Amino acid sequence: MTGERLRDTMAGERLRNATDKGPRSAELGDVLGSLGIRRGGVLMVHASLSGTGLAPEPVRDALLNALGPEGTLIVPTFTPENSDTSRAYREAVADMGEAEAAEYRRTMPPFDPDATGCPTMGALAECVWSTHGAVRSSHPQTSLAGLGPRAGKLLRRHPLRSHLGRLSPMAGLYAADAQILLLRVGFEVCSAFHYAEYLMRPRPPRRTYRCVVGAKGNWVEYRDLSLDDSDFGKIGAQLPPRMLAEAAWASRTVVLCAMRDVVGHAKGQMSGYRRALA
Repeated sequence: MTGERLRDTMAGERLRNATDKGPRSAELGDVLGSLGIRRGGVLMVHASLSGTGLAPEPVRDALLNALGPEGTLIVPTFTPENSDTSRAYREAVADMGEAEAAEYRRTMPPFDPDATGCPTMGALAECVWSTHGAVRSSHPQTSLAGLGPRAGKLLRRHPLRSHLGRLSPMAGLYAADAQILLLRVGFEVCSAFHYAEYLMRPRPPRRTYRCVVGAKGNWVEYRDLSLDDSDFGKIGAQLPPRMLAEAAWASRTVVLCAMRDVVGHAKGQMSGYRRALA
């Protein structure tokens, strides 16, 4: 089965299994409308739908409706499972013996933007990248996916050595004055803060990354910044309230903010207290 057919099949199965677009879906539309999402704009979304009773399709559709036909929806579709230098890999092999861990590494599947899922990123991210017409960037560890007229241009370039830096789609989102929506999640998962790491001075240290591309056993190695999300929650807590629009949906907070504003503030924080680590 080709990657395109696999995406279409997955999308069809989700649509057949979707729950009813009942009151909670309508309520989400009202919440999104109240926050100030720009119609025709670019919106990057991090979401947790656990406990909402909704399948991801009506949530995706509510977001696209809020953006309008000229708007573009972007989600992170990271795949740390594709790397032996990731936390996900270390956790996976933690209880394995040497031989078992070697076999696990040998059989790790390569990244395919048209077929590789992103299980750690949540149901909405899986739904978006597998929707017919979606575009996904090519980075084997930190890809982004999108729907809308600007997705192709925003995601067309994603070199290996720039996870989320100046040569990545994240820079394009920043230039496009994108908004960020945290749907029932906190700033701990706000991947735009990684872009601030590339902007801070002094620059963070670099390290080596490895991942599988093309075929099993085809490992590639490259160097990039040593990215660190351990303080993202703290950084988010220090953002000025004027930068945030907040609402509640399905018993949790929903936050909308401007990427340029929060990245600039995060850069200032990091350049201060992370200085000794550089």
